[in-house]
Amino acid sequence: MKIPNPRIVVAGSVSSTHRTLRSLLEHKADVVGVAGLSRKYAHKVSGYAGLDDLAADAHLPYCTFDNINAPDVVSAIADWKPDLLFVVGLSQVVGDALLQVPTIGCIGFHPTRLPVGRGRAPLAWLVMDGQPGAATFFLIDDGVDSGPVLVQQVFDVGSDDYASDIVSKIDLAMKIALDRLIPQLIAGTWQEVPQCTDAASCLARRAPSDGWLDWHMSAQRLYRIVRATSHPHPGAYTYYRGARLIVWRCTVEKRMRIRGVTGRIVHMDIPQRPLVQTGDGLLWLDEVEWAAPVNPEGAIFIVGSKLGYCAEDEIHNLKKRIAQLEESVNRLTKPTPSEVKM
Repeated sequence: MKIPNPRIVVAGSVSSTHRTLRSLLEHKADVVGVAGLSRKYAHKVSGYAGLDDLAADAHLPYCTFDNINAPDVVSAIADWKPDLLFVVGLSQVVGDALLQVPTIGCIGFHPTRLPVGRGRAPLAWLVMDGQPGAATFFLIDDGVDSGPVLVQQVFDVGSDDYASDIVSKIDLAMKIALDRLIPQLIAGTWQEVPQCTDAASCLARRAPSDGWLDWHMSAQRLYRIVRATSHPHPGAYTYYRGARLIVWRCTVEKRMRIRGVTGRIVHMDIPQRPLVQTGDGLLWLDEVEWAAPVNPEGAIFIVGSKLGYCAEDEIHNLKKRIAQLEESVNRLTKPTPSEVKM
């Protein structure tokens, strides 16, 4: 079903949702309501962007939600009588009850060249793989990112791009894609192109712990991990003198001829810029941050110091401490001579 000048509702939680709503308003589409993920989840959502301020400026009805499929949220959206529901930048799967609310259907967004790269954490995977992405808007069906494509705008991923660079490229590609799609929606002339199932691939979940830097990896591999997990993600990390160290930016050293022990700082630049030996190559740590406050002396990088942990040494130290604790407990619980006589 195609309806000219459809009534549109926008729902989501991140910068891509914000971009979608801005473009719809710029084209004077008939936006009749906005639903935004509660700000209390901002610390858990990479790239969170509130929609309430933008909705207020445009004098649009607004509702906040924890779960977009909650009955009261579905009811609130249904009260706006949408023909189209844009669900953009939300990790929650849209349930059947909500899918049935809009007259025409729900439009989703994914930053890959669907059907390639369906699924989770596409931003990080784009950086890791170094493959082109795309601002893709599609009709949501009962699968995962599998519905017919409405518009797709491809963008390149550079070999030195960080996650934040891809966010900027996605925003520009989205604007171009929406500038093509929204006039078609208003005119009721959009086209739907089914995805080729045989060409589909899926991206699996990533977690903050996937940002751990294993110094036995090559410098190039570690460079990709740092770039993929940098802002707006939680960051790559290692350990130094028992404290967790977040690495936001780094550079592969290609000219200096130094050989060191894996994980050790082999050289220092000024100010406090360590060069670390990896399993293959050298890596400069350009921008770092301590995950928690540390003693100023412990935060000083020293040539010859080692990053990370040696698992066998740590296990050995733990076994020693456990043995000492057991000995202390035995002394405390062992009866005294006077207690034995009694």
